[in-house]
Amino acid sequence: MEYTLEVIPLPVSDIDRAMEFYRDKLGFHVDIDQEVMPGMRIVQLTPPGSGCSIALADTLWETMDGPTPAPGSYQGLQLCVADAKAAHAELTARGLEISEPVAHAPQDGGTFMYFKDPDGNGWAIQEYRVRAETPLRAAIVSAL
Repeated sequence: MEYTLEVIPLPVSDIDRAMEFYRDKLGFHVDIDQEVMPGMRIVQLTPPGSGCSIALADTLWETMDGPTPAPGSYQGLQLCVADAKAAHAELTARGLEISEPVAHAPQDGGTFMYFKDPDGNGWAIQEYRVRAETPLRAAIVSAL
């Protein structure tokens, strides 16, 4: 049995503002923007090339057990790219406020840059140069 992580609900205070940010500043594709059941609007967005999406919703948290996370409370969400400098240039051209790429370690996977969404949810973008030639799934399988 394979289990795939495909959707991460993200706490935001304004769905429309968040959708515009992820679509326009980051280039995420809007997969769904609809009322999926009475009183529950879902906006699902997927980063280019990703198998995992984020879901923005106004009443989604009411359907789950446990505490409702506050908008801006998610930190450490991570995207991966094959070329951090190219991604930085593309994102800043779209108006995203993002840190410069920093090499924390010399090996592939050691370079990061950081940004926050309008609510303060914190993201990192990690450079994996190997991804330019080897898609993630193939890299994982070959490492086993």
